Amino acid sequence: MNSLTTIERRGMAAISTPGGRMLIVAADQRNGMKAAMDDAPDGPGSISTAELAEAKADLVRYLANNAPAILLDPEVALPAVVDDGVLVRGTSLVVGMDASGFETVDGLRHTRFVPGMTARRVRELGGDAAKMLWYLRPDKQDERSRVAAEMRALIQACTDEGVLLIVELLTYRLEGETEEQYAAAFPGLVAGGARLAVACGAKVLKLQYPGSAEGCVAVTTAAGGVPWAVLSAGVDHETFLEQVTIAMANGAGGAMAGRSLWKDSLSVSHDLRKDYLTKRALPRLYELAEVLDGRR
Repeated sequence: MNSLTTIERRGMAAISTPGGRMLIVAADQRNGMKAAMDDAPDGPGSISTAELAEAKADLVRYLANNAPAILLDPEVALPAVVDDGVLVRGTSLVVGMDASGFETVDGLRHTRFVPGMTARRVRELGGDAAKMLWYLRPDKQDERSRVAAEMRALIQACTDEGVLLIVELLTYRLEGETEEQYAAAFPGLVAGGARLAVACGAKVLKLQYPGSAEGCVAVTTAAGGVPWAVLSAGVDHETFLEQVTIAMANGAGGAMAGRSLWKDSLSVSHDLRKDYLTKRALPRLYELAEVLDGRR
């Protein structure tokens, strides 16, 4: 197990429920959030950066301010939600460091940092923790790979700066790989990714649901005591609750929920957003917290 420093332990407490389970509202999406605002008069593609920033601020006001923590991006949402006093004192801030999209090199996906993002910059933006996403195929990439080197470097930089880093991993289907082949390999890829990240020094993981209780046990074993949270990956709320229930019973340490909470609540209209976030998304957040803390 990769031990947390004292300041990292404070970061973990800041992003967790009273029961000690990670619970973060994920709102660092950019293009995905625009796509959720499908009532734009000229389509989601017509939504401006300013309009997206307003939607993110409302998501903080009416949803995330009721959660332990919110994950936001430094391209649209930050530093405005902090500087404008939108983010309340009781909700911790996780700063997303990854840029939208990926590049493909030799058939493998690679994410990029938002320009200028460093562990120090996370602190300057008021972050209590950081998150970085890496695409990973552990059957093709090992501890000598580019992605492993990137992980080790950022984990060390964040440790040196006193910033808790959440390592998010996404596996994916390779070109020429059938859906059936990928589905069969998927649970092992999630577990293998966790194993590789921990070998690189990761202290907290954000992972895809591996598909079953057995898959969760394998991930927990691979993580070797490092806490891992389930990401919602765009599934509906009820499905995510089921996944989280199974994952928590088999070693997971929390959840990071985005679209499962808010994907049908981000109208272009401020008034509709407030209504939807309050009446749709917020009850889902409370239900998720109950599942995490064993109250449901």
